[in-house]
Amino acid sequence: MTGTKMAHSTVIPWKGAKPRDTKATMTVGDSFSKSVRFDANSIASFALLTGDTNPLHHDAVYARQSRFGGIIASGSHVTALLTGMVAGHFADKGMNVGLDFSFRFQAPIRLDDVIQMRWTMTGRMPKMSLKGDIVTLEGEAVRSDGIVAVSSTAHVLLLGS
Repeated sequence: MTGTKMAHSTVIPWKGAKPRDTKATMTVGDSFSKSVRFDANSIASFALLTGDTNPLHHDAVYARQSRFGGIIASGSHVTALLTGMVAGHFADKGMNVGLDFSFRFQAPIRLDDVIQMRWTMTGRMPKMSLKGDIVTLEGEAVRSDGIVAVSSTAHVLLLGS
């Protein structure tokens, strides 16, 4: 990850366990990404839909007078897109369940920022008791100026067929 130290956790496999051999799944080091533009309508709509009435997300006059100097996206907006991206990526590769996600907010995402969201698989271990593999992912949402706005770690269970 770019300029970020991520927390790592380890999944200990059962003795003799082997990772699931599926051609359609990622391997350690693989990544996936997409670009997202945060416009005024999407920022305000998402915040209000989720009950976040903070004026930083929909009141331009208020937001302009804040330390951010304008409208910013809510943290839940960014994290929802990051988690949805993981679910969507693995959806066509078999049954999967998100186990946990952790996020670190490092910089604001401002009105009309184009954000590069990416995830990289950093680990994959069999988990016999859950009848699948647990993959570890590191993610980030990077602004067009190169600043990491949000960093993340996730664990996803890929279930055997």
